[in-house]
Order: sequence, then C-alpha cells, then structure tokens
Amino acid sequence: MTRTLASLLLAGGLLAAGQAMAGGEDLTPGPATNDGPLLWHNESLTYLWGKDFKVNPPIQQTFTLESASAWTWGDIWFFVDQINYNGKKDANNGSNTYYGEFSPRLSFGKITGTDLSFGPIKDVLLATTYEFGEGDNESYLAGPGFDLAIPGFDYFQLNFYYRKPDGHRVPAGAWQITPAWAYTIPVGNSDILIDGYMDWVVNNKDASSGRPNQSDYHANLHFNPQIKYDLGKAMGYEAKHLYVGVEYDYWSDKYGIKDSQYFTTDQNTTSLLVKYHF
Repeated sequence: MTRTLASLLLAGGLLAAGQAMAGGEDLTPGPATNDGPLLWHNESLTYLWGKDFKVNPPIQQTFTLESASAWTWGDIWFFVDQINYNGKKDANNGSNTYYGEFSPRLSFGKITGTDLSFGPIKDVLLATTYEFGEGDNESYLAGPGFDLAIPGFDYFQLNFYYRKPDGHRVPAGAWQITPAWAYTIPVGNSDILIDGYMDWVVNNKDASSGRPNQSDYHANLHFNPQIKYDLGKAMGYEAKHLYVGVEYDYWSDKYGIKDSQYFTTDQNTTSLLVKYHF
C-alpha cells in the first residue's frame, strides 16, 4: 500500500470520527443517532500512569482519545495516544510522542442484507487498520474479521490480518491475529468491566529478503486488557460513564525486537487508569 492510501485512510478516519463525535474503545452501544448511516457512537478520554515499560523510558503517563461507532455498513474503532515520558527522555522521540490506530471494518452481512450467522459466528467482515505515529510506525493491515456470540461476553471480535509496514526497518509483511472483547461482572450496586485486545504477530520477517530471520522482526504478542470499576454507577450517577481501574500491558519482544540478555524487550507492567465516557 502507498502513502496516498494512508492519507485517504486517515482523512476518512478523521471524517468518521467527526461525524461520530469521536471516542471510546468500549464497543457497548452509546447514544443512538438519527444521522443516516451512523447507528450509535461511544466516546472516551483515558488517563494512564505506569512504570517498568521497556525499550522506551520506564515511567510513562498517557492521555488517550478513543472512538467506537457502528454504521449501516460496518464499524469503526479509532484512538490516539499522547505519551509522556517522566524523568527520562526517549532517544528517538524526546520527552513525549504519539501513536494511533484507525480501524474500519466492512460488514458483509450489513452490506448485502444477508444473515451470515452460523455456529458462534454472528457476522463476517473485512477488517482493516492503519497504524501511525512518530518514526517507522506506519503499517497497513487487512484481512477477514468475525463477530462472535460467546455466552457472557458483551462482544467478542476475532480479526486476522496481513500487516504491511511502511517503514525502513521492516518492509516485509507478517501475519497477525487480533481478538478484542468485553465482559461485564456485576459487583454490589455497580459493575466491573474487563475489556481489551491482543495483537499476536505469528511469524518472523527479515527486512531485506522477506525470509524468516530472528534479528530483524521477531514474532511478538501484545496482550492489553483493562479492568475497570464503574465508579459513576456506584455513586448513583448514570452507568458506563466514569471508570477507575488498571490497564495490564504484556508485550513479548516489543516492536518485534527479540528479547536478549543485552537488551530486554519483554514488557510486563500495570498502569493506573481513569476513564470517562462522554
């Protein structure tokens, strides 16, 4: 894919985010709309503080704007992180940086008006993602996606991607499996929400030849759930607006850099979290 396509994807993402009043990784339906193809949207701002990060400086605080929305043709997830390094600058990005993803999915069931459900599968989609940030962080992902009906879960998605970086380090592509989920547990007069995703890049790639090579881009697994208490509901306010909790971040061979005794890239950290949906 080309930078022209990247620009189109980003422009489309910003337009959709504007139409949907951007925000919200939580895919639980938000306010319904009468805006034509837009069915519902969900917005959020998140503050995170954590330490023991790898590769980048160990102490980080992050502000995240997220957007989730459902449309007559599919859905969109969009987020941007503004990351601040505390006490130590990053060698490449200085005292702060940013990173984001724009992930539209086209629903074959919605577009064709056909019920594609069978077994645990609710719908079949074309899943795409554009990753962007400072440095060699641009990547394009596309592949089949599935909405699954799993008892107890608010939602469960399973996306299979072929990812193609647009950077100098790894021009060769790799395969990635990405489940995303949400699960609500009633606790007293409120709820605990467990949601998140996992990105599993399953094969190694050599930057020059595309052949497997341990030193260029290593297979890696990024597991990133949030465990949140609905504080607003516990205080007698409207549910699903104000959450407090933690975000757990496990990333083996972070950024595809193989972990070694000389350079630790296996990340295992927990951040404090405050999240507000608006």
